[in-house]
Amino acid sequence: MSIILFSLQAQTSNSVNIGTIDSIRSKLLNEQRKIWVHVPASANLNKKKKYPVVYVLDAERCFTAIVGMTDYLSSVNGNDICPEMIVVGIPNTNRTRDLTPTRVTSGLFINDNMAKYSGGGETFTAFIENEVAPHIDSIYPTLSYRLLVGHSLGGIMAINALVHHKNLFRGYIVIDPSMWWDNQKLLHETRKTLQTNTYPRVSLFLGMANTLPPGMDTVSIKNDTTSGSIHSRSILQLRDYIIGSRGGLIANFKYYNEDSHGSVFLLAAYDALHFIFKDYALKMQDSYFTDPAFPLAPYLKDHFKNLTSKYGITAEDGSMMLPPEDLVNNLGFFVLGKNEFDKAEAMFKMNILNYPGSPLAYTYLGDLYVAKGDKKNATESYKKALSLKESPETRKKLSNLQQ
Repeated sequence: MSIILFSLQAQTSNSVNIGTIDSIRSKLLNEQRKIWVHVPASANLNKKKKYPVVYVLDAERCFTAIVGMTDYLSSVNGNDICPEMIVVGIPNTNRTRDLTPTRVTSGLFINDNMAKYSGGGETFTAFIENEVAPHIDSIYPTLSYRLLVGHSLGGIMAINALVHHKNLFRGYIVIDPSMWWDNQKLLHETRKTLQTNTYPRVSLFLGMANTLPPGMDTVSIKNDTTSGSIHSRSILQLRDYIIGSRGGLIANFKYYNEDSHGSVFLLAAYDALHFIFKDYALKMQDSYFTDPAFPLAPYLKDHFKNLTSKYGITAEDGSMMLPPEDLVNNLGFFVLGKNEFDKAEAMFKMNILNYPGSPLAYTYLGDLYVAKGDKKNATESYKKALSLKESPETRKKLSNLQQ
């Protein structure tokens, strides 16, 4: 495999870049395939940090939305709805070929193009499993947790992965999937598979747009048999199979009455991230900060240890998901403002342990020592920070101590 890196936007002083364009020569597909990759900015600061990976089908339509949401809902923007994540978008070269699980020659909604090219979904999934994922894991700082996002035909391929490649992903965002495909063949396979397979620690969010014929709702449509309702009926059947699964699948469904097939993606993906990572947020109480006896640092460590267990988020070397550096810093300064020096010191030292190459970790520990009146340790901390990266602000803090 070869890697070719380009900026998603031109490298000018006025550009805003959200990722790179990587490239793989696929033996399975017999073509060069571009892959769009967004790595959180914190990776430039913390070389030790690793991230879960979101794989996005139909990258041309969906990549920027997922990048924006995962960044905004994570600690980089002061939120802890979901972890920071690497986003891998796979743009199409032949969408019908790659995003249909079976070959069809005729049938409902099938045109000549679909009949000619359909049915390459299994090869495309093998491309992701055997070429894309190993490449991403070898180049980028990944954890083992993989989340797949698919809309429309991409949605049916996400279900196909769940049914036929259940160990490839641990989370699925499935939005208005085309489960009518091939006379609902995959839909029937899904029902049987969910009855016999187990999915421990696997999450799935299913979103449905309003494509119902006029005058129908999600209850009355179940008894309809016309071709115009098969898309909606198929998704509702899928909902029943998923929600009724007893194999440990953590599933949720939401119907978007005000959104069409084309517009539903944004809201559904946003809700899906909230659902899939519903246990990610740190639950805090005022007493955790004000009670000197409360072990804030161990509480934080245990929370992320439990997340690692719940989501199965580890790296090949056995490392786990770490508390985000900026979250820990925020907690440290909050308790420092309350003169809880021991709690603050534990926070800042946690970041030094987790992110030993971070100059901010040592700078903030120096700030703590200044607040405590410990000039010696403050000086050592600032010098260590400056040895990692020169900073005018940290240099000024050190100079003030040495006057």
